[in-house]
Amino acid sequence: MSDLVTVTPAAAELFRSLRGQHGPLMFHQSGGCCDGSAPMCFPAGEFRTGASDVLLAALAVDGVAEPVEFWMSTAQWELWRHTRLTVDVVPGRGSGFSLEAPEGVRFLIRSRLAA
Repeated sequence: MSDLVTVTPAAAELFRSLRGQHGPLMFHQSGGCCDGSAPMCFPAGEFRTGASDVLLAALAVDGVAEPVEFWMSTAQWELWRHTRLTVDVVPGRGSGFSLEAPEGVRFLIRSRLAA
């Protein structure tokens, strides 16, 4: 499924910075409201995934030793399964739980219909 999720150069740069500060990383995208609908970046293993989550990709990012796993809630994936996702970063305040929050930027998911 690795072709389902890609990363912009700006997001890759932020991954490298966060990896240097926090170690291996992971992402989770839920279908919740408010901050729960934003992609959240955590130290790998800090967010507990389970049967209600699906691993969409293990993102290889230049300059990051290990892949960044991208998880999504199964219910959200059922709605988005016809799309391809791009992890991007934009200025602004993100979730207080996501690692990029103190950086003055937030991760954002862009989607497009699958071909």
